[in-house]
Amino acid sequence: MMDRIWQVGIRLLSVVTAVVFLTPVVWMLALSVKPEGGSLLELSGGLRLGWTLANYRKVLGEAPIFGWMGNSLIVAVCTTVLILLLSSMAAYAFSRLPFRGSRMLFVLFLSGMMIPSEATLIPLYLIMKEYGLLGSLTSLILPTVAAPLGIFVMKQFFDGLPKELEEAARIDGAGPLRIWLSLFLPLSRPAMGALGIFTFIGSWNDFVWPLISISDKAYMTITLGLPAFQSSYVQQYALPMTANALATLPVLLVFIFFQKQIIQGIAFTGGKEG
Repeated sequence: MMDRIWQVGIRLLSVVTAVVFLTPVVWMLALSVKPEGGSLLELSGGLRLGWTLANYRKVLGEAPIFGWMGNSLIVAVCTTVLILLLSSMAAYAFSRLPFRGSRMLFVLFLSGMMIPSEATLIPLYLIMKEYGLLGSLTSLILPTVAAPLGIFVMKQFFDGLPKELEEAARIDGAGPLRIWLSLFLPLSRPAMGALGIFTFIGSWNDFVWPLISISDKAYMTITLGLPAFQSSYVQQYALPMTANALATLPVLLVFIFFQKQIIQGIAFTGGKEG
């Protein structure tokens, strides 16, 4: 009986939590399809005014939303691919290729997670300027590819894989590179899926570093373009909400289609010790 009550309580809490987190999203979508001037406090009042796609047509006609989204997509995809590649290689070395000073070096990598990103803005700016990369999409990608969290997550997963698999591959003549590529990468898809999704979303939502690095409108990401667009409609609400809805759509689709990988990745990596 107590187990049944506990399960019902957990489900009710889950539903309430889901409603709390979904309410702003539903509100944003509702405001984006209603005429300007409706009530912002009463969602039902906005729905009674009728639905319209005029806001979407106006936003797409006045702002290069797809250009901003394209830049963000390039940065997010390249960042995700590079982080997955480099993190998995480094994690494999730390997990299965022990060398002198590996533990100290791994701790040094992890200490990078304790440094606030704001503390690295000036050094990154000077480095990008020195190499002539400032103001390009490359300057948004390169500083993020060294991800201590990614190395930690992948190492946690690799440490949990049976060593017998690696030994069997070595008996068959496979070297470290082939074992990493043909054995460890396919087996680590859950962890890589979770890390890739979190990396993609984090890169898509990044604002501070693009604000400092990018000055050319042609290279603006969606996080820079939206404030510039919204500043022209400070007295309106429907058009900014419409632009936000368009910017949020790719991230929502990524989460919806890959939420299973997120859960699997957390389940596989959360309980293992390095």
